[in-house]
Amino acid sequence: MILLVGLGNPGKKFANTRHNVGFDFLDHLYKLGNFSPWQEKKRLKSVVSHGLLFKKEVILAKPQTFMNNSGTAVLKLLRFHKVPLSHLWIVHDDIDLLLGNFRIVKNRGAAGHNGVKSIIQFLGNKNFTRFRVGIQPKKFPKNYDRKVFVLEKFNRKEQKVLDKVKKDFSEAVKMALQNDIQKAMTEFNKKRSAV
Repeated sequence: MILLVGLGNPGKKFANTRHNVGFDFLDHLYKLGNFSPWQEKKRLKSVVSHGLLFKKEVILAKPQTFMNNSGTAVLKLLRFHKVPLSHLWIVHDDIDLLLGNFRIVKNRGAAGHNGVKSIIQFLGNKNFTRFRVGIQPKKFPKNYDRKVFVLEKFNRKEQKVLDKVKKDFSEAVKMALQNDIQKAMTEFNKKRSAV
């Protein structure tokens, strides 16, 4: 069983913002699989769905703790479902990657991402898999506040690029589930930008 956690902020205010890519990409996988309806689990501080994705058992979870406290929900999810750390996959936005790219990494530091930082802090370990989804524009305006940028919504052009990335992402997840994560890393980390 794989616990696949998408990071984001709860509430309509944050829907379709760059920081909510994790939620958005989980919604994409939800449509591809055979899952139970999303259900809020207050004791797990998450919205959760169970089901089959590419014939493998998967739990999808969206923490409702806000990004900076994602670790509290992830720890509860792992303990409740008794999922080993090696079966924890996190999907999140990454401002250090260009929009149109995504990377699969394992056992890596947070690189400034507060959601990932919180997870590492609460788990006391960074040996889990992450799908880093690029949101960086080709050019940042001078003195642009990155904290403001991640909470803005994607424009139509950016959304089209993101839709292409979702296809590659779902293929990478399929390969990881049916083979192993290392094979998916080798195959998909070589792919070029979809821009």
